[in-house]
Amino acid sequence: MTKNRAFLVVLDSLGIGGAPDAARFSNGTRPDTGANTLGHIAQHCATGRAEEGRSGPLHVPHLDRLGLGAALHLASGITVPQGLGALPQGRWGAATEQSNGKDTPSGHLELAGVPVPWDWHYFPDTQPAFPPDLSDRIAQLAGTDGILGDCHASGTEIIARLGGDHIRTGWPICYTSADSVFQIAAHEDSFGLDRLLDLCERAAPILHKMRVGRVIARPFTGTIEMGFTRTSNRHDYAIAPPSPTLCDWAQAEGRPVHAVGKVGDIFSMRGIDEVIKGDDATLMGHLGRLVGTAEAGSLTFANLVEFDSLYGHRRDVSGYARALEWFDAALGPILARLRPGDMMVLTADHGNDPTWTGTDHTRERVPVLVAGQGDGPLGHLAFVDVAASIAAHLGLDQRGPGRSFL
Repeated sequence: MTKNRAFLVVLDSLGIGGAPDAARFSNGTRPDTGANTLGHIAQHCATGRAEEGRSGPLHVPHLDRLGLGAALHLASGITVPQGLGALPQGRWGAATEQSNGKDTPSGHLELAGVPVPWDWHYFPDTQPAFPPDLSDRIAQLAGTDGILGDCHASGTEIIARLGGDHIRTGWPICYTSADSVFQIAAHEDSFGLDRLLDLCERAAPILHKMRVGRVIARPFTGTIEMGFTRTSNRHDYAIAPPSPTLCDWAQAEGRPVHAVGKVGDIFSMRGIDEVIKGDDATLMGHLGRLVGTAEAGSLTFANLVEFDSLYGHRRDVSGYARALEWFDAALGPILARLRPGDMMVLTADHGNDPTWTGTDHTRERVPVLVAGQGDGPLGHLAFVDVAASIAAHLGLDQRGPGRSFL
């Protein structure tokens, strides 16, 4: 068995513009044409418009030396803003998604070699948002007389608004967003964490049959007087992959597969041997540990979600820039510890331009940055080429529909 190891790291929502079909997607009535998560963040930084908690041009030297600025120019053709002009020392390219979505499941499945063959179901931005029979079924599963919410909402806003009613009535708070999701928030103490997880697990098959991508448990704590806070006990119940993914290919050949972040949830635990969760700071610590300890021939698949969840959806340009700079600083020591034969691929699953209209993801190309495999341009790629290349690096028999860039 090869001693080569592979590390696939997804910077959730770090799009680089240029999606050829962006006009088919929108935020409200505004098409995603021209959306560019990295490009617009870097432009704001370079012109002094992202100064909250940081200052000056975007400073991500490790990512830029791998080819981030070059990938941005390749994807969207924009003049690379100050801070992203390094001569690439890694391999770099820009990947285009095939699946008809701009969400977490579509992006991750396709990066793992499986384009999504169906259209996701999205709930309308109306109130109520859910069909009455679905709301009735969720209430029945919860053992309550009804549900709260039944609308599009921000998770932090809706628990602030309805947390008191939830404690008083015991009804679960159910809401959705522009993603294909059904989210259920409940208090860990008054409703019970185990009860919430059981409710979501039983609701998931109903929603998956509708082609809703994920049912998400959103536990929170706190009081009406002191306010409510979401906890780290979130759990995603994702629709099962339609066919074996890179994780399955590796596991079938006896290769250890480590999932860092929400990757295990995204893939419904298929092809996963170890799951590590936590906030992004904790996850970067675990990624660094795995670079030191992961077995020969293993695959480590990581997702860092806070770029998306804390800054992209909230349209916080300074916050997103701070997160990128934090990540880059933490990445440097990890890159230095890669062993001969290791390959680390840094990429994204979609865009979420914090300068854009609305709060939804944006349809964009994504960077593909490769450390440990020399330097030079990879050109335009498909998402599935990432899986094919990692499979080739690990010497797996199955490569899926993609083409290896190795």
